[in-house]
Amino acid sequence: MKKSLFRLLAQINKAVLPSLSKRRLDLAKASKWQLALVGWRYYVTTRALGD
Repeated sequence: MKKSLFRLLAQINKAVLPSLSKRRLDLAKASKWQLALVGWRYYVTTRALGD
């Protein structure tokens, strides 16, 4: 159940949130909200793929 929840969240992230890699975001120059967004997407993706 937990894994399916994170898979659903990953699909929502992909559809709704902007892709920062397509914008060539430099993490050294990223703002706080951009870093938080990268961290959130990483967290959800690892939980959806893991276990």
